[in-house]
Amino acid sequence: QVQLSESGGGSVQAGGSLKLSCVVSGYPNSRYCAGWFRQTDGKEREGVGSIYTNNGGVNYADSVKGRFTISHDKTKNILSLQMDGLKPEDAAMYYCAAGSFALGYCPLRESTFSYWGRGTQVTVSS
Repeated sequence: QVQLSESGGGSVQAGGSLKLSCVVSGYPNSRYCAGWFRQTDGKEREGVGSIYTNNGGVNYADSVKGRFTISHDKTKNILSLQMDGLKPEDAAMYYCAAGSFALGYCPLRESTFSYWGRGTQVTVSS
């Protein structure tokens, strides 16, 4: 059974940093797409970034490029999201996700990912 569990959310002032982590367990393949999404009340879930675990190839949403960094620890199977220069508009529930690499790349859209964590809340005050 595939399970994903996020941690690291919290409250921070604008300009600050947070690092989110996601422990991935039970995934049947060591090579897969992993990603981060976020969602605020009343809005659709938005892709933040994705990574292919085999070669570390990453893909970011324009809104976070240069500020957020995705990484994956192969030995521990932990996905991370380092968030720097946080803005109030980054406040959201953040979800990690995992899915097949069948397409040969990791599109930053929900349909890429079959498995989801429950989320961790990020609050950014101005």
